Amino acid sequence: MSLLFSPFTLNSPRGPLELANRIVVAPMCQYSANNGEATDWHLMHWGNLLNSGAALFIIEATGVSPEARITPACLGLWDDRTEAALKDKLTRARKLAPATPVFIQLAHAGRKASSATPWDGGQLLAVDQGGWETMAPSSIPQLEGERLPHELTKDQLKEIIEAFVMAAVRSDRLAIDGIELHGAHGYLLHQFLSPVANQRTDEYGGSFENRIRFPLELFSAVRKAFKGVLGIRISATDWIEGGWTPAETAQFAQQLKALGCDFVHISSGGISPKQKIVLGPNYQVPFAKIVKEQSGLPTMTVGLITDPHQAEEILQQGDADLIALARAFLYKPRWAWEAAATLGGTVTANERYWRCLPREAQAAFGNVKIGQR
Repeated sequence: MSLLFSPFTLNSPRGPLELANRIVVAPMCQYSANNGEATDWHLMHWGNLLNSGAALFIIEATGVSPEARITPACLGLWDDRTEAALKDKLTRARKLAPATPVFIQLAHAGRKASSATPWDGGQLLAVDQGGWETMAPSSIPQLEGERLPHELTKDQLKEIIEAFVMAAVRSDRLAIDGIELHGAHGYLLHQFLSPVANQRTDEYGGSFENRIRFPLELFSAVRKAFKGVLGIRISATDWIEGGWTPAETAQFAQQLKALGCDFVHISSGGISPKQKIVLGPNYQVPFAKIVKEQSGLPTMTVGLITDPHQAEEILQQGDADLIALARAFLYKPRWAWEAAATLGGTVTANERYWRCLPREAQAAFGNVKIGQR
């Protein structure tokens, strides 16, 4: 039996969440919200990916406050208005697809906030261009020459924790099955972890124990407020000398596990333009393997995984428990269907699509009858 199409269970204080297979749609920013509100783009996008055959869909990085957004066009969940918009689009999308667990990635961009959308250059926006003051562990910019971010005070750290907690409460009201905290790609939690961005001299900077303190405090507060599945995405390495390392990621994961973490999602990079990433198929899988082996947490791996046999081999070798894909699903939204046909697995598909299947793929859909009147 294909491991990629075997079930997997994520446990939480609320109870077990059964996943039909090991395929996850990773969170992908769409930069298509209206003042934080989900739009018809999200309805189309979510409905499409909820029909992908993947066992789990994770909503894109969602700002816990207006200042937490990467761009002015990013999705948010910080008040009744943004909650209502997300509820409307998500409820409608879920009705148009097979029953699929949905997680949301809650995020704060820190010093990488107030940026233009990627197709507008992605650079820091001036206040008179729709930008805002950014904040960070230390007053160090992401790029040389950018205006300096505001160094967060301890009172402001408490406010950020409360914003994450309230977004978690709103997520629970939306019947979202799980939360992934964004601790990767150079955003705020990653900024605290990495000595490249965190050069504080108080108890939140310096040593490894100090740099993980704020992320652990935030995680603990969200864990108390949210009883569904709760995990975190982590950049396992900064790809830069003197930066955050895979060994530190594994130690951090061990401490998260003690606080009730249910899974980790292992990525890398994003803290500095000086990073030297060695790209290639499975380039982040070794980091996931280290974290999985040393923490014992259910582990997702992601990054240049494009072929079903490649995904299957990762699982067969025990390097990860779940396979997350992002851009592969944008290019080929039915990737999981083809993977099922290739590996002899099965998926659930909307009956409106049954007639589209080529005959050699029909076995992947069990007893589905293909034909026309």
